[in-house]
Amino acid sequence: GGAGGAGEARAGRDGGAADGGDGGSDDDAPELRCLSIQSHVVEGYVGNKCAIFPLQLHGFDVSPIMSVHFSNHTGYGSWEGTVLQGEQLIATLDGLERNGLLRFTHLLTGYMGSASFLRAIVECVRRLRAVNPDLRWVCDPVLGDNGKLYVPAELPAIYREEIVQHASLLTPNQFEAELLSGVEIGSVKDAVRACDVLHARGPRTIVITSSALGAASVVLLASTTWEDVASSALFAGAEREGDHVRFAIDIPKLEGVFTGTGDLTAALLLAWTERLPGDVVGAVERAVASVQAVLRRTLKHGSPRRELRLVQSKRDLERPEVVLRAYRVDE
Repeated sequence: GGAGGAGEARAGRDGGAADGGDGGSDDDAPELRCLSIQSHVVEGYVGNKCAIFPLQLHGFDVSPIMSVHFSNHTGYGSWEGTVLQGEQLIATLDGLERNGLLRFTHLLTGYMGSASFLRAIVECVRRLRAVNPDLRWVCDPVLGDNGKLYVPAELPAIYREEIVQHASLLTPNQFEAELLSGVEIGSVKDAVRACDVLHARGPRTIVITSSALGAASVVLLASTTWEDVASSALFAGAEREGDHVRFAIDIPKLEGVFTGTGDLTAALLLAWTERLPGDVVGAVERAVASVQAVLRRTLKHGSPRRELRLVQSKRDLERPEVVLRAYRVDE
């Protein structure tokens, strides 16, 4: 399995070795319940179809709510389906609340198809935290990529003004980080500045999941608190300066366009940050390792429309072999 930063398997919160996928069956483990609110497609793997299986493999009970219900992802050029509105999310929450079912340890959010639905997420978080103040929210602010918005135009402002401050972990790509922070990212220094702007609004961990800062690689850059790297070998003995630490991973570019990689990354970051408390570095390395293994298998298979080979990658989702290591980013 993929070793940790120091090369040893550490005990995860689920009672199993952090590198193994077997801990989730431990009857004495704390109950991990995740409400996952994002898109649904009948065919293929994006949104909740990318998130549910990996989270279940890591011992989570997953309760999905669909923000849109489509026949297939929009990369096909043609699709049919329904975009849900905020009142439908509130009605679903009402039903859960009346039956005492809003008992969640985690919230995962991704693609939102309407402004009213995104605004209803704030009410959702308020209700969930009323039941569990320690709820961890991993927010993937899906807005677009490569300078192109693929959500309604009013969504970036709603994220900036109403959403970001409530999230525990934020997973934007470079374009989304620019939209949310107001910082144009042309260098690692700019990326760090964007993270600082976002930290100041609330989230303790920010992972810019992909950027164009490397020539032959996609650069992932993460910024988090010292407490969240207390068990990370990468920062062992590091002199504590400032409130946040930064690290990056250079990810080799693969041929082709894939859909769902951000959704999968966010789900795996939720799983691994839970299993490796105090080791965000190890969590990010494992999430990246799993996603890379899935992409390589997808490329090798030649899947139509590059649909991710998720089910066939069960072992890589549970026990990723870490090849790409994080390195410290000094300001």
